[in-house]
Amino acid sequence: MMGETYEAAGVSIGAGEAAVDAIKADVRSTFRPEVIGDIGGFGGLFRFDPKKYKDPILVSSTDGVGTKALVARSVGKFDSIGVDLVAMCVDDLVCQGAEPLFFLDYISVGHLDPTHIKQLVAGVADGCRQAGCALIGGEMAEHPGSMEPGEFDLVGFAVGVVERERMLTGKLVKPGDVLIGLPSPGIRSNGYSLARRLMFDIAGRTVSDPAWDDPHAPTVGDELLIPSVIYAPAIRSLLDHVEVHAVAHITGGGIPGNLNRVLGSHCDAEVDPASWEWPRIFTEMQQIGSVSDDEMRKVFNLGIGMVAVVPAEVAHKAIDVLRTSGHRARSIGTVVSGHGVVHFTA
Repeated sequence: MMGETYEAAGVSIGAGEAAVDAIKADVRSTFRPEVIGDIGGFGGLFRFDPKKYKDPILVSSTDGVGTKALVARSVGKFDSIGVDLVAMCVDDLVCQGAEPLFFLDYISVGHLDPTHIKQLVAGVADGCRQAGCALIGGEMAEHPGSMEPGEFDLVGFAVGVVERERMLTGKLVKPGDVLIGLPSPGIRSNGYSLARRLMFDIAGRTVSDPAWDDPHAPTVGDELLIPSVIYAPAIRSLLDHVEVHAVAHITGGGIPGNLNRVLGSHCDAEVDPASWEWPRIFTEMQQIGSVSDDEMRKVFNLGIGMVAVVPAEVAHKAIDVLRTSGHRARSIGTVVSGHGVVHFTA
């Protein structure tokens, strides 16, 4: 008589081993010279060289992809959502001036499918290569009973380093500074609960329907799965070329809920909404749900994924540096005296 087994309970050790083998090449493709060892150890090893710094500060960040994972599941496309995960973490690090060093991921699934895992990790590895950080560890967990087959969650953790004297704290922000916006072509990874309600529940569309009434429109699924831009390398380049007073990553809460975090108690930001055009998906969703401008601004980034705050005298150079890095940066407003609030001029 055969006794009970782990596999009978819904967990396949063999599938886990196959998944690890499937992702090894993607993981190794992200390694920096500081990485020690290989995939499969009990912990990721990274040789940090303190001699490169006078007073190094380690900066850490953790995040997930939220309900964008549900869209990926509906479409059956998992090879780019890992880029979103990396972006959410490393672009927080760079807001404090940090260089991303290494990254770890955690994937939980209802049923472990090595092909599914390989697609997810390939996206994470792609994001790490874009950010210049190493994927040095992670975890895969099969949760039968608490998650259905096909369900998954994806979270990550990043560590970076910055010289203490170059750390961005927002203390240098002053009236007269210029706000430089970096464009974001899609929804990024925030506001998907509202986006899914508008597109699927209210508009009644499927992931294969056109995102808007245009013969050349992308499908809803393709539009909602546009991977997040990773801004960290461009911001690091900007820090090397001009004086930067602050950087704000525009995620959940939009511009009002993120730019205010770097203003301090003595400054306000005046943002000119006419200085850039919303990506079409936002106007479409606003019309579907008769969503107010204020609500849209509080939920979505509306096409601006990062804001750099720089002295007015270097604003033009800052824009040139960012455009050289591949971003169509533009001035979107100014800093004025105030109490830490973001205002829109229209």
